[in-house]
Amino acid sequence: MNIKENTYFITNKTSAKKLPDSDLIGIRGKQAYDLVKMDLPVVPGCILNTEISSKLGKEKDILSVLKPFFDYYQKLSGKVFDSPENPMLLKIVLSSNLAIAAYPTLHNFGLADNTFDGFSEFVGTDFANHEFLFMLNGLFQVELRIAEILEDNKALDKYKKNISKLKGLNTDKKINYTKVIGELKNELDPGLFRSASEQLEIVLKRISYLIEIEDTEETGVAILIQPMVYGNYGKDSYSGYFTTRDAITGDGNITGEFFQNKFNSAESTGKAIKSIDKKYYTQFVDLSDKLESEYREIRKVGFTIESGRLSLINQNPINEKSTRADIKLLLDLHAKKKISDKDVINGIKPGQLNELLHPVIDMSTVKNLKRIDGGISGAPGAAIGRVFFSTEALLEEYKNARLNDQDDRLILCLVSSFAEDVKAIELASGVLSSEGGYSAHASVVARQYGKISLVNPAIKISGKKAVIGGTTINEGDKITLNVPDFAEPSIFLGEAGLIQPDPAKNGLIEFSALVKKNIKNFEIRANCDKANDAKLALAFGADGIGLCRTEHMFFDESRINVFREMIFADNETERKAVLKKLKNMQKKDFTDLFAVMAGKEVNIRLLDAPLHEFLPHNPSEVKAFVAYMKKSSGKNFTEKNLLEKSESLREFNPMLGHRGCRIAVSYPEIYQMQVEAIFEAAYALQEKKVDVRPEIMIPLIMNEAELKMILYGKKIEGSQYPGLMDVEKSVREKLKAKPIEFKVGTMIELPAAALSAGNIARYAQFFSFGTNDLTQTTLGLSRDDFTSFMPDYTLYDIISGNPFRTLEKPVKELIARAVQRGTITRPDLLKGLCGEHGAAPENIEFCIDAGLDYVSCSTYSVPIAALSAAQVLIKRED
Repeated sequence: MNIKENTYFITNKTSAKKLPDSDLIGIRGKQAYDLVKMDLPVVPGCILNTEISSKLGKEKDILSVLKPFFDYYQKLSGKVFDSPENPMLLKIVLSSNLAIAAYPTLHNFGLADNTFDGFSEFVGTDFANHEFLFMLNGLFQVELRIAEILEDNKALDKYKKNISKLKGLNTDKKINYTKVIGELKNELDPGLFRSASEQLEIVLKRISYLIEIEDTEETGVAILIQPMVYGNYGKDSYSGYFTTRDAITGDGNITGEFFQNKFNSAESTGKAIKSIDKKYYTQFVDLSDKLESEYREIRKVGFTIESGRLSLINQNPINEKSTRADIKLLLDLHAKKKISDKDVINGIKPGQLNELLHPVIDMSTVKNLKRIDGGISGAPGAAIGRVFFSTEALLEEYKNARLNDQDDRLILCLVSSFAEDVKAIELASGVLSSEGGYSAHASVVARQYGKISLVNPAIKISGKKAVIGGTTINEGDKITLNVPDFAEPSIFLGEAGLIQPDPAKNGLIEFSALVKKNIKNFEIRANCDKANDAKLALAFGADGIGLCRTEHMFFDESRINVFREMIFADNETERKAVLKKLKNMQKKDFTDLFAVMAGKEVNIRLLDAPLHEFLPHNPSEVKAFVAYMKKSSGKNFTEKNLLEKSESLREFNPMLGHRGCRIAVSYPEIYQMQVEAIFEAAYALQEKKVDVRPEIMIPLIMNEAELKMILYGKKIEGSQYPGLMDVEKSVREKLKAKPIEFKVGTMIELPAAALSAGNIARYAQFFSFGTNDLTQTTLGLSRDDFTSFMPDYTLYDIISGNPFRTLEKPVKELIARAVQRGTITRPDLLKGLCGEHGAAPENIEFCIDAGLDYVSCSTYSVPIAALSAAQVLIKRED
């Protein structure tokens, strides 16, 4: 085989255009070609391809084939191969086609008896000796690999002993180089040291033999040869590294450090890269621009400047970088018109955006903190605070901390949370619970308020302490919750440093706007109950509100007892009197939401939660409510009255009991109050020329008869049920207002409703799939309890993952059938998904395929869902 025909020179941009089949040159060879093709100042090289690399044993003219390359580099550098005065030294790289291939590092070839003194003149004798030993180590490693393959135990022992001896020299500061090198040279072929030319020929043949006996014919290994360059080779010599931009902030200025005329930078203090000579800094900036444009990511560049000539030694992606930096880079490239919208959108994984939405831990600050790993991610991010084990204790401590200007960062730690804990979750930095999972109450509420939630079933909570993994956490102890989106959560005992998000500065707002521009015929809405959340949702690009949970509006401390008073009313007259107070509160809430969301749909779910969730659950709340009732009603209300009423409301399975539309059937005045508040707010804003678009959602419908009666009313002998459509008409006529467009519909969260969708669509103008409950009722799984046994199911592959994060096949089938049947009845039926599944990227594609018009998720998940949708839609354009 002709060695000349199978040898390639990569010396300049022109030569790099003649790229051979990449399988012939291996991964490292391909990388070298790519860099030269980009016209970067890299060290040139030559490659003996995979066809010839294992067949050099009988070649007699290897050096004559390499001579043109040596001549080329001599003109560039003044170095001459096998010269006693200014010798050219070489590194040899085994370039495999396998991404994971461990070959020894082979440097400094050409360093022989006839060239050693010439090299020493430039770098000093100690450094020259050090490099000679490094070369010897490479030779021993090659021979060791050969001995291993041949199972030559005698040779194995010999080379292992020599390699061990070389390693031992690393700790010896006073090395007798003459003695050590003399002893080690005696272990190898004497021809390796007589001249550089003889050495190179011997080495290449031994490497070729290694490739041959490794039987790499199927994968292929090429041999890449490049000159060595040194950052201590004369006065104008440097070494160092830089990143193409700040890896944390994403700012465009390069960062790094350099060392002047130094070899071992580990023993030196580097200088900031910006202080290097301007002519080099300018080249670095130009290099950075080229690399980022080519790879579309931040790169870390190692460089050497030898006697004033810059060489790029290596450049690689960096792992320790922020999503903010990635986004900034993509937006900068987009602004320069170097990449398209599609490139920007596909350049970021949806889950990465969590880093821009929530605080993240500065991992450099946790080295000395005890760490407890494990648990389930309820709401991602990081939070610091002192631990409190009840809502009552946390609220009291929060108030004291604010009054005394103390640290008010607190962590709520509970077995599980309930409705009365919402106010504590809203004020806390994070929530730590032991029951539930991603869709547990604590997790859902935490995501809504942008808080952190970690569920760890291993925590045992008792009184004012928690025990986990043999560690006790007492009330008042400071901890840090670390809940990354795609890694195992952890608890740090103590205070870590946090990096706070700033969507305006970190590029998220600009990125989200670009993403939204590329989403056609599909909307991303937000689950919002408050105007401030709605404003943030709009900033993140939300197309409207897909779920306003009205029950959350009653959990405020100033309202909860009023709502409880309504529950304890003895008759309809008393109930309506209390509802009148609540209506004023609701009207203000809806006015604020409609005003913020002017011109966009606001989907309001009427009261859904079981009434028992609103009752007092601890002694202090009981005491406060009893006092309130005595003052408000004038009755002699006692704890006994409360307990009797609580007992009458108790249900064995409240989530499938008296809740949602079933409350409206029993107490129509509750929904009537809410609808009056909605339309009084809407028509008042209409007068001010505000574009209001209400959607009224009836929850937990199981058949069309329920929905028909609630919306349109019903008369039976001796009784009349007032329909909500009549309530709207009554408000409009009372206010003498012009009709506004609005929709009425239902949440599909029961299999019966999904299967009856065709009939339900006769009365519903929209379907909103509540997939949390639809998953529970389809699979028969409680979202708050399944985590206790789900590990056993995943262990045996009975179920693939968390069904409350990723939609299961039966649930998908029900949604698809409901959409199909509903649209047959009502072709213009609006269809959305408002469960927590709507935030999971893996569900978005199904939602689009199923014909849904939108998904709705927590405010902080809007950018994630939008990016997922954009990526799906772009993929379909290709």
